[in-house]
Amino acid sequence: MGNKKLILASANRHAEPYPVYPLGISYLNSFLASEMPGLKVYVFDFMNRSYDEYVRMLKEIKPDYAGISFRNIDDVNIYRKESFINHYKKIISLTRENSDAVIVIGGSGFSIYPKLLYEALEPDFGIYGEGETSLQQLITALDNGEDHKSIEGLVHRNDGAIIANRRGTHFRTPVLKFDDDLTDYYWQNSGMLNIQTKRGCPYSCIYCTYPLIEGHRVRTLDPDQIVKTLTELYRQKKIDYVFFTDSIFNISNEFNYELADRLIAADLNIKWGAYFNFTNIDRNLLERMKQAGLKHIEFGTDSISDEILEKWNKPFRVEDILRISDYCTELDIDFAHFLILGGYGESVKTLTETFENSKRITRSVFFPFIGMRIYPGTRLHEIAIAEKVVGENDPILEPVYYVSKDIDIDSLKPMAKATGKAWIFPDDDLGDVMKRMRERNKKGPLWEYLVK
Repeated sequence: MGNKKLILASANRHAEPYPVYPLGISYLNSFLASEMPGLKVYVFDFMNRSYDEYVRMLKEIKPDYAGISFRNIDDVNIYRKESFINHYKKIISLTRENSDAVIVIGGSGFSIYPKLLYEALEPDFGIYGEGETSLQQLITALDNGEDHKSIEGLVHRNDGAIIANRRGTHFRTPVLKFDDDLTDYYWQNSGMLNIQTKRGCPYSCIYCTYPLIEGHRVRTLDPDQIVKTLTELYRQKKIDYVFFTDSIFNISNEFNYELADRLIAADLNIKWGAYFNFTNIDRNLLERMKQAGLKHIEFGTDSISDEILEKWNKPFRVEDILRISDYCTELDIDFAHFLILGGYGESVKTLTETFENSKRITRSVFFPFIGMRIYPGTRLHEIAIAEKVVGENDPILEPVYYVSKDIDIDSLKPMAKATGKAWIFPDDDLGDVMKRMRERNKKGPLWEYLVK
């Protein structure tokens, strides 16, 4: 094992509204450094490096393995519908042409389409879901000439057929050490670093892929390890703003209170944000989280119409949205609402309810997605097939959206403008504003400066 080399490449180049630190790669790197110290690991990030630089690294290090992570399939923007598949194909092609590495692909984007992307991209192997133990087991098996065909989450060919092995167990103790060079780049250009506190999502929203990527069972990570990582970030790099990337932060609140206590005791003065919904949350939780450094919340609100929330299988209602928004205002916690306009079941009536109810929310900004991106394995996919929006065998790798026939997309911006609130649509260009604020060393998500 002593001479074996692995390159871990983050393929993501999508930087709107800001570039996102390649967290999955860092978790893999940290785990492999701990469990396979004889393996030499190199990290490459396409966010700030080129194809030519990738080729040079391949030729220089001559890796035995190439692990390539795909974060997104497309930009989830109905106005542009930019697919990233050709970019991913080019990375695979360059890896084949310039190295003899065994190619293993993974990441959240791959985990949505494991068989389809395996067929389209033609790697040697794929790993869907959590990659730490599966990648370790695969490299060990290949190095030792052992059977690898039963590894959980492995996607491979067997007698010509593409097999995606069932995943029955989940990893509970990931370790995380941030890459120095990547940390500097993302702190400068994103204004925050990312870290997880838990994996998995217990909810079943009709369009959502998180349960496909991480599973339904929630696994909380070690709070001491989380605080240790944050302490190192602060002491070594003076990083004082992070984002917890959990699918939803406010689940497993016994753990959340424990984490808050540890953050308060550490006295790091680190500010943070996270994704929340309106279930399993009260004023006491928000107060404790604020004491622990909570600065901003990104709410997965989706709609402010009870009829639509019910149709989309959301576990909260308008009353909860309004009440908890008021709590955030009273506690001076910045918050934004992320919505979907014109999805399944949407009508002029429900749209009007959403816009009218938005007026009742103070000090917020609204980020609407238009229509629902259809992903395989979701309830929305089943609905779209039944309604012949897509065919049963359509691959839907390219962006396909479910848009209610009752909605005129061109009417949405005027309706939003009429509310007098801050609405930021997917095609609104905020790049220059963001860049100027970053140049003035503003940290955090920056949308709090747009609040109305």
